[in-house]
Amino acid sequence: MANLKPAMVADQSLEAITPPSRAQRLGQFLQALLRSPGAKVGAVILLLLFAVAIFAPAIAPFEPSQMNVGPALSPPSAEHWFGTDNFGRDLFSRVVYGSRLTLMIGLVAVGISMTVGVVVGLVAGYTEGWLGNILMRAMDVLFSFTETLIALATVAVLGPSLRNAVIAVGISSIPYYARITYGAVLVEKNKEYFRAAKTLGARHGRLIFRHLFPNILSPIIVVATVGVSVAVLSASALSFLGLGAQPPSPEWGAILAAGRDYFRRAPWITTFPGLAIAVSVLGFNLLGDGLRAALDPQQRQS
Repeated sequence: MANLKPAMVADQSLEAITPPSRAQRLGQFLQALLRSPGAKVGAVILLLLFAVAIFAPAIAPFEPSQMNVGPALSPPSAEHWFGTDNFGRDLFSRVVYGSRLTLMIGLVAVGISMTVGVVVGLVAGYTEGWLGNILMRAMDVLFSFTETLIALATVAVLGPSLRNAVIAVGISSIPYYARITYGAVLVEKNKEYFRAAKTLGARHGRLIFRHLFPNILSPIIVVATVGVSVAVLSASALSFLGLGAQPPSPEWGAILAAGRDYFRRAPWITTFPGLAIAVSVLGFNLLGDGLRAALDPQQRQS
């Protein structure tokens, strides 16, 4: 029995130093995420938003652009839950279909900005030297302008449309992803595991995609989640100004713009799409805060 004790102690010590598997890390992440009340609320909001967007034809009682389904500027009722607009269109149906555009705007815009920004930051941080300096100085130039100004300038060049508004919002957020990626790459490059891999002769592709990229994903995921809410707000603002989605598109910002002339007489036209924007943005922000806490090792262990 005395000979078994050292072996048991050795096994326990090996378990203590053995890194957790991918399934264990995923379980720890989900446990940390579920401990955040805000993250759970945000996840529920977004699940409902996705469900509404997917099943919009089954949920909406009318086509979003169908006119004269009821009296013009009719208040909320049993037949028209959110009332009707100045063309007699069912506002509930338009808000429901607008959830599809909201998700498309947020995801596509963030996809554009994140893809370009991460590539720029990764290349600049890995290479450094003159190429890195040129890339990051270009990002600094974009940083000197506000997101709204960049988006307005892009739409002014491309023309007002929903597609161009999405592109404009995506371009305006590129510097943020580039900066975050650049800083994360510089931190990872100075760690011992990366220096060891480089000393052992690992190729550039392995260094970037096996060692750097997986270890810088955490801050990018958090910023991307919150960035969807920023993209939704920016695109809605462009549509409100007449530079984004054009009538009769049921985009929430466009509905707000159409209802501003009837705010005193029919406030429900602006109230319900405004609430939809606010709740969607809240959901992405709450989930982003929960992800930030769950992906932070110090907060996860506390």
